[in-house]
Amino acid sequence: MPTYITLARFTRQGLEYIKESPTRLEVVKKNFQVKGGRVKAFYLLLGQYDAVVIYEAPNDETVAELMLAIGAAGNVHTETHRAFTEEEYRKVIAAVNLG
Repeated sequence: MPTYITLARFTRQGLEYIKESPTRLEVVKKNFQVKGGRVKAFYLLLGQYDAVVIYEAPNDETVAELMLAIGAAGNVHTETHRAFTEEEYRKVIAAVNLG
């Protein structure tokens, strides 16, 4: 299953209701499970971003749907990336044709 990484920044609303964020995280985890994915890790961050979530999902469409729903709630702004495992990376590199 594809792996994704989402970087998140709390919005003003998200900070105003920061005490509710652990409950919101549990809802996100359940929503991923319902859609056939799973959250592998969550980290609170210091720096430019406030949190990172590493997860698996069946496909890009599922991720887009979930990220739009999370964004629409208004508590975080997200930036999502497709992440390739080491095994996937090796396959991609092996397939590179330089001429």
